[in-house]
Amino acid sequence: MNRPRLLLPAILALSFAGCTAVRPDYAARVATGTTAHDICSETFISGQPPATIFAETEASRPGLHWIAPLIHYDVDRTRQTVTASLAGLFTSRAVYRGAWGCTLVSGAIPAPAQAGPPLLPVTDVPLPIEVDRSSAMKHAIDDAFAENDPSGPRRTKAVAVLYRGKLIAERYAPGYGPDTPILGFSISKSVTNALVGILVREGKLRVGAPVPLENGSARPIPLEDFMRMTSGLDIDETGSGFDPSNRIMYVSTNDMAAAARRARVIALPGRRWAYSSASVHLAARMVRDAAGGNASAVQRFARDELFAPLGMRHVTVEMDETGTPIGAHYMLASTRDWVRFGELYLNDGIAPNGQRILPEGWVRWSTTPTLDTDYGAGWWVNRRDRVSHGDRVGMPLMADAPADTFYALGNLGQYVIVVPSKQLVIVRLGNAQTPHFDSAAADLLVKEVIGALS
Repeated sequence: MNRPRLLLPAILALSFAGCTAVRPDYAARVATGTTAHDICSETFISGQPPATIFAETEASRPGLHWIAPLIHYDVDRTRQTVTASLAGLFTSRAVYRGAWGCTLVSGAIPAPAQAGPPLLPVTDVPLPIEVDRSSAMKHAIDDAFAENDPSGPRRTKAVAVLYRGKLIAERYAPGYGPDTPILGFSISKSVTNALVGILVREGKLRVGAPVPLENGSARPIPLEDFMRMTSGLDIDETGSGFDPSNRIMYVSTNDMAAAARRARVIALPGRRWAYSSASVHLAARMVRDAAGGNASAVQRFARDELFAPLGMRHVTVEMDETGTPIGAHYMLASTRDWVRFGELYLNDGIAPNGQRILPEGWVRWSTTPTLDTDYGAGWWVNRRDRVSHGDRVGMPLMADAPADTFYALGNLGQYVIVVPSKQLVIVRLGNAQTPHFDSAAADLLVKEVIGALS
């Protein structure tokens, strides 16, 4: 039985008949949208081969596996665009815009971004390197790259370990290195948390500030509820392709925040948790407006107030067509940049040069669990009083990691893991096709690194 050939007619029949509450063609457009955008980002920014990107990040995903043979993509290196189509019927296009990264476009290709500096100035405090050459540390890193199950490849691309302010271990897969920008997927949410925190410190935002909505609701919903994913709006994310959050990111591409603002209320704010990238789109719009109202202003703000003080030199924050950062999903940075970012939270919001970046107490607030979940505000926490919160996106406990561990987590197993009690930051990046975003391997990595340091 050829399931792809059976699936497409079913999608089309239901779509054109208009007989469903949720249009099934949205799932097709999510498939082409994520394919076009991901290949654009990782081709023009990360420098990876398009065929490898499609095979590892798109075709092998559970939601795309059956229709992958029907997806065609075209990379135009002259115009710097990527077009993806499903059976020639549904098409999405992404364009590389230089300093602003890749953008899914709904109409004419927008003007190229103004050229930005390719690298930030070297930080006042360079990243100290002191390699741990012990056999135990080598074993820990070897295990992080090991492929033990052909049916569930892990495809680790990079691992780096920072201990007491020094980079003590790092390794890269072929085609990757210390300066390679790597797509963070949802660890980008933690960066949005930092940008909000900076604006709070500067007095330009409040977590209690109401987020503008366009759904007719008279009840204001504060920014904090969007950062904690307790807004009560119908913007849940399940990864099915039919869910509101994915439709907003890959179908309503010209203005994601506006689409999220129109979502209906289905619960009281602060009472119900549901994972949602769309929640972070609204927080990112608040960042854009507070930082100056356009892409150039956001880029300048992020570089001057966050990336430069940390020495993050290979960063791209991608924007939608309104100049709003796609702060839930599309930020690229090198492995060492991600290490520097984790170190900021390890040090309670203080940069290596001693400059306070985040408000006092911001890290504690961000890593305080929300309701009965293991999610804070842009960060996951290793909560000991429950194994999983049992909602639609649940993360198992890292049983072998210390209780104070918290981490940024992205699709396909992107991790920035912070262990304050051990003065430790561990970054793992890759394209894993294993359960729970390779969380068992991440737990093992933490355990073995700590063991090597003991």
